[in-house]
Amino acid sequence: MVDGTESRLDAGAGVRDGLYSITIEMSGIKRGHATGIVVLRGGTILGGDGFFYYSGTYSFSRGKWRGEMIVNQHTDAPGLNLVFGGREVSCGFTGTYAGGAADIDGTALVGSFSIPYRAQLTLRVPTEG
Repeated sequence: MVDGTESRLDAGAGVRDGLYSITIEMSGIKRGHATGIVVLRGGTILGGDGFFYYSGTYSFSRGKWRGEMIVNQHTDAPGLNLVFGGREVSCGFTGTYAGGAADIDGTALVGSFSIPYRAQLTLRVPTEG
């Protein structure tokens, strides 16, 4: 049996630790887009954009990765109709990762809506050794 610490350290094997830019396109009943940054480190995701912050976990196996994030709003947006506005949103994703770039397909649960999204991550600053 592997304890939680060891499995957590191995969770991101193959995904380079570092600072990534992210672009997100939401489709379906609610449409939107966002750009921001995320830090990937040993199976943990932390990041955000001008209105939201993200936290979550990921795992990687055989060129594929999957994960979950919680998205929360940190700044009011008077006059804007934000898709995730005022809600804690749960997001799941799967995708591919290679050479410091990732493509993601996922679903965000926003109230009673399931919103499909696609995202791309690009490594900007590696943080490992």
